[in-house]
Amino acid sequence: MIKRIVAGWKRAFGLNKPGRHLKVFPDDVFLVSYPKSGNTWTRFLIANLIYPEKNPDFANINELVPDPEGMTRRRLERLPRPRYLKSHAYFDHRYPKIVHIVRDPRDVVLSEYYFDIKRCAIPEGFPLEQFVSRFVRGELSHPYGTWGENTATWFYARGNSPRLLLVTYEALQSDGPRQMARIAEFIGVPTTAERIRFAIEQSSADRMRELEKKQGHLWSSTKRTRQDKPFVRAAKAGGWKKELSPASVAEIESAWGGLMRELGYELVSGAAANLETGNVADGNVGTSGSPAQPPIPSTPVAAKLSGEQSFAGTR
Repeated sequence: MIKRIVAGWKRAFGLNKPGRHLKVFPDDVFLVSYPKSGNTWTRFLIANLIYPEKNPDFANINELVPDPEGMTRRRLERLPRPRYLKSHAYFDHRYPKIVHIVRDPRDVVLSEYYFDIKRCAIPEGFPLEQFVSRFVRGELSHPYGTWGENTATWFYARGNSPRLLLVTYEALQSDGPRQMARIAEFIGVPTTAERIRFAIEQSSADRMRELEKKQGHLWSSTKRTRQDKPFVRAAKAGGWKKELSPASVAEIESAWGGLMRELGYELVSGAAANLETGNVADGNVGTSGSPAQPPIPSTPVAAKLSGEQSFAGTR
């Protein structure tokens, strides 16, 4: 009874954390992804692009690109517009503009595995193959469903909509400057090649590791986790090729091979060979394990950045 009274009081004064029940404004921009798909890294990239003067770090990232599950309704509704918001939630038809970050689920499961060890959700040394099975069944300690369920809600509901921009983790790593030019144009942020370079440098894996060492014990996502385990780990794509067993790879590909193919991920297991070939939106399925990407818009910034060094960031 007391809990219900307190909850009602919080809602009345806007002190509740709204989550999926937040009030959506027509100029909101949402950064959505399944957990452990590069959302934090992309938050830093966008924050450094839009608010370079605020020196984004783990102390203020929750203010610059907040999560409706972690900020009160009152504060959310008082933020300067347009708001840039993060979410791991599945499809919400109200979101007016969405940057959808997708990562290879074979790498996602590794990132989730090590993060669950860091936050003591599983013991160190927990069998990885057992964890992969849990991952495929959606038996993890968060409410966002499986990778396939969550990703499909956005990809199939809005995949061809001008309101959604699909960006893969792998493309951000291998072609960071041009992908950031795409994001900037999509969210309507005027920018330059120099500003994009600065945002990428400030969001590099090395810099974020240094920030984590200084602020990891304060940030909401890591302050109650093991400080001897890093949040920013390898910050690379393709780690699954060395760490996952063939049986685990086959289990993931058997579960979501069709969606993975449509997103451009190469399937390698014998189990996946039985799947019917899917059609990728741009008709070009990658053969190197990296997803095919939509063509880069021919903006002046994108043109200037063409051919620059590839960038490998964090998660």
